[in-house]
Amino acid sequence: MEGTIRFPHLGITLTNVIKSISIGNFSIAMYGVVLAAAMMTGLLLVMKVAKATGQKEDDYFDFGIIAIIVAVICARIYYVVFSWDYYSSHLAEIFNLRKGGLAIYGGVIGGVLTALVFCHIRKIDWRSALDTACIGLVWGQAVGRWGNFFNREAFGDYTDNLFAMQLPVSDVRASEITDAMRAHIQTIDGIEYIQVHPTFLYESLWNLGVLAILLLVTFRFTADDRDFSADALKTAKPHRHRKKLTVFLLYLLLYGAGRFWIESLRTDQLILFGTGLPVSQVLSGIFAIGSLALLVKRPRFMR
Repeated sequence: MEGTIRFPHLGITLTNVIKSISIGNFSIAMYGVVLAAAMMTGLLLVMKVAKATGQKEDDYFDFGIIAIIVAVICARIYYVVFSWDYYSSHLAEIFNLRKGGLAIYGGVIGGVLTALVFCHIRKIDWRSALDTACIGLVWGQAVGRWGNFFNREAFGDYTDNLFAMQLPVSDVRASEITDAMRAHIQTIDGIEYIQVHPTFLYESLWNLGVLAILLLVTFRFTADDRDFSADALKTAKPHRHRKKLTVFLLYLLLYGAGRFWIESLRTDQLILFGTGLPVSQVLSGIFAIGSLALLVKRPRFMR
């Protein structure tokens, strides 16, 4: 039946997977519900990490609220810019987030810019802020990807691997159905299904692994990182352990490496103008290689 999502090799069949919740005449998209949950739980996690590492929770609450707003706007702008062939003819759709259409790298860029401005105003060490904030970010990404699950989007091409996912043809956008998917359409109980890579699941699981590593690094080396105030930094002795920005650069390296592979599987890639290359894959490669170089070289601004 429509609304069913199947994982045939895992023996899992989910029926009546809703796309929205109706309250009276008002409809709330599950995509938005999941993203809201991802953002708020990510913020709570950041505040917990801040407290555990001797920082001010209030600073991160204030920063988080501003960063979430800016990140959503930037994520949408990024998506629209690289989908301009469609939105140039559907201008009213630019402001419709109910159907999805947020690009995480736009949000990351917006969040980093917000951190730099916020930390300058509050006189907080921006390097420590990015180290702390990226933990909540990767958690939010892991949870937020399930919004794509409810929207039946951000999947890969045809596969018959263990995690293969089947979606009703009527539930997905026709533009995202490839020739390979069409060649392997299955009819079950009168409903046509495509079978695809659940790339949202791959990325969610990958991000949870990245989160575990970032938390390990953060709490393995906290002895030298208890005071992040500007005054304390002026008189602080050199760190014996973790350098500033290590956690954030590890995030860029590990997330970038995973996203580089996962992006190659997707059928809804945003293309870099005039190149035919997926822009998120290009950025993933740049961020992964650049962050690895900085982790190895450890320039002065990381000390």
